[in-house]
Amino acid sequence: MQETLFDRNGNAIAYVDYDDENTIYLWNGKPAAYLDDDKRIYGFNGKHLGWYENGVIWNLSGEKNGFNDSALPVFAKFEPFKSFKKFKPFKSFKQFAKTKPYYKTNTSKESLSQFLMNGAK
Repeated sequence: MQETLFDRNGNAIAYVDYDDENTIYLWNGKPAAYLDDDKRIYGFNGKHLGWYENGVIWNLSGEKNGFNDSALPVFAKFEPFKSFKKFKPFKSFKQFAKTKPYYKTNTSKESLSQFLMNGAK
């Protein structure tokens, strides 16, 4: 099963492949991050990036960085065809998870693709 992740403008940027170890792939097929069992988002480089809760991707500052279709605050735009998945790197040792901040109402200025690429190898 796959779930599309959208940016604040309704563009399809990435997707979670739950059948492939909860890997988050960018739309171009690059594996950037993954969800652990506690819905924390980790990069393949081991960095703790944020959380995925109730359809919202939260960064370490408590700002919204992305959305699934049910939590998206704007209309979703057309989803283009996905590229083929690229080779998935080995997972580095995970950093200790940061303390969850109070969630804010604002959306991060950092794009969803930049946020996810912070975890790419």
